[in-house]
Amino acid sequence: MSKAKTIGVILSGCGVYDGSEIHEATLTLLALSQRGFDAKIYAPDQNQMHVVNHVTGQPATEERNCLTEAARIARGQISPLSELDLRDLDGIVIPGGFGAAKNLCNYATAGTDLEVNPELEKVLKQAHEQGKPLGFICIAPIMIPKVFGPGVRATLGAKGDDSAAFIKMGGEHVECGVELAVLDEKHKILSTPAYMVAQTISQAHTGIDQLIAKLAELLDA
Repeated sequence: MSKAKTIGVILSGCGVYDGSEIHEATLTLLALSQRGFDAKIYAPDQNQMHVVNHVTGQPATEERNCLTEAARIARGQISPLSELDLRDLDGIVIPGGFGAAKNLCNYATAGTDLEVNPELEKVLKQAHEQGKPLGFICIAPIMIPKVFGPGVRATLGAKGDDSAAFIKMGGEHVECGVELAVLDEKHKILSTPAYMVAQTISQAHTGIDQLIAKLAELLDA
């Protein structure tokens, strides 16, 4: 029996407004498990950009750590992003949530002048150079042009400010329904809109499941 392939899942905290979108993270882990993948979960060991009260939607006067908060989703089975070793992984997936645009990069405040977390940028570039498939969910694809340069095809869902920013940074944006995932075959980069478009958790599930299905096909090819 062949050894199960392992996918790294990189989180950015816990909660849609200031960390990883919990539904997207959970649906990613579920889709991986259903296809027989092992998952290794990571998050940067740094404070979140800020903390948002998820009842009121307003910033709170406290500090929270991305790794500590993401451990809630991971049921404690998580490692600092600095400890990620690509020799352990066959691919990487990054769920969305505003944490992807606030903690993994600073798109939320810098727009098209965004900078990507240096540890994450290094990991993604090295994984890409090694031909490992990479998946980006919801707002996470916004960092693709900064990491990989111009010409990569990906989706942020419908046409809008975020897709315009993606194009301005050199990406090739593909409008995409919630139930679909976009594959850039040349770069082995996958993306799906999830809650950029989804109105329900079941809608988010369809595209995320499609992304993981396509990732499985790449690894079997």
